[in-house]
Amino acid sequence: MTAEQPKSPPPLVGVRVLDATHIVAGPFCSMILADMGAEVIKIERPGSGDLSRDRGPFVQGADGQEVSSRFLGVNRNKKSVTLDLRNPKCKEAFENLVRESDVLLDNWGSGAFQRLGLGYDHLKEINPDLIYASITGYGDSEGLRGPYSKWPANNLSIQGMAGWMELTGEPDGPPQSVGDNIGDSVPGVWTALGIVLALESRRKTGLGQYVDMAMYECLVSHTISQMNIFQTTGENPGRSRDRLTTAGLTFKAKDGYVVMAGVRSEDRLRAMWKLIGREDLMEDPRYLGKGADGDFWFQNVIPAIEGWSQQLSKWEVAEKLTEIGLSMGVAQTMADLDQCPHLEARQMFVDTGDTMDGRFRSLKTPIRLTGCADPPAETPPELGEHNQAILCSIGGLTPEELAELESQGVV
Repeated sequence: MTAEQPKSPPPLVGVRVLDATHIVAGPFCSMILADMGAEVIKIERPGSGDLSRDRGPFVQGADGQEVSSRFLGVNRNKKSVTLDLRNPKCKEAFENLVRESDVLLDNWGSGAFQRLGLGYDHLKEINPDLIYASITGYGDSEGLRGPYSKWPANNLSIQGMAGWMELTGEPDGPPQSVGDNIGDSVPGVWTALGIVLALESRRKTGLGQYVDMAMYECLVSHTISQMNIFQTTGENPGRSRDRLTTAGLTFKAKDGYVVMAGVRSEDRLRAMWKLIGREDLMEDPRYLGKGADGDFWFQNVIPAIEGWSQQLSKWEVAEKLTEIGLSMGVAQTMADLDQCPHLEARQMFVDTGDTMDGRFRSLKTPIRLTGCADPPAETPPELGEHNQAILCSIGGLTPEELAELESQGVV
């Protein structure tokens, strides 16, 4: 029997990241890097820290303690230091951190670090190897600024600007957003990839660089199928019932909804009508997918299926229709996902501390590097938890200087 091969450390062990970000897009990006082994040092504002620390819902602890679940969910495996970058001594300590780091990540908006005198042109003089990644709404680098570059951005505005909302919702209703904040998390994923590619470029050339990430472009890139349709037809693929039924059918079960996607061939539809006891409908070719428009599917086909499906649970419906070759899914709730046996089998959940002697369950980064050791699962940091350890080492401060800055409220 062959001995199991020893696993390598996570791939980013030895990479130091300064994480000057807040809310979701930046922290989601740096969490991916931290899960892959990078040392991530979170740079936060004294007193308040990452804005998400004050956003509920909150996990309640003993003696009235509470901590933001939003913060816990995207800040595991990180360290926290507090610095007011307007203060000269804090700025000097930050520059010392830059000198000893591989990556700086920020998402404070167009020109924010430039206005502090900490733009890339300055920082690369301190550390030519530095990879400086900035997440802004619409991009912010020399020669690549457009008419929206100064606009503020958030999840909803970016979903709208990138075309997602015009593609989502009922045909006769207003544009709708996708339920979660993909306008933040999708750019976080793309930025993590950009940073890793810049690290690989530096390995080959010895040179750092500025990585200019626009939330707008990250979301636009995921409309690729619809853009291809537009380039071919010149028509906007809007919110029509024809388009909805082409993508798939959603119908009710006894306890929720199921989704029928993929190919609905005549043979499979015949098998479905036989399964549910409606062979009579096969006499009309529209019930076999021939010549039926979106309105017919919504007004006739879906109600006919629901006459059967609403008597069964959503899992029973999905299982029975899967058995005859249809591509099925269940519209799962968060409670379903939390108890999903498949996600459990795939080890998709991670438990960390909640900073109050409790445990917090979250979703793991879905990258499976089977030849590497499992990602760490360290508790998200308390505000300024690592000030002494970091600022009095690579930050270059003495304990006395740190104490003086603490008394001034700037760390």
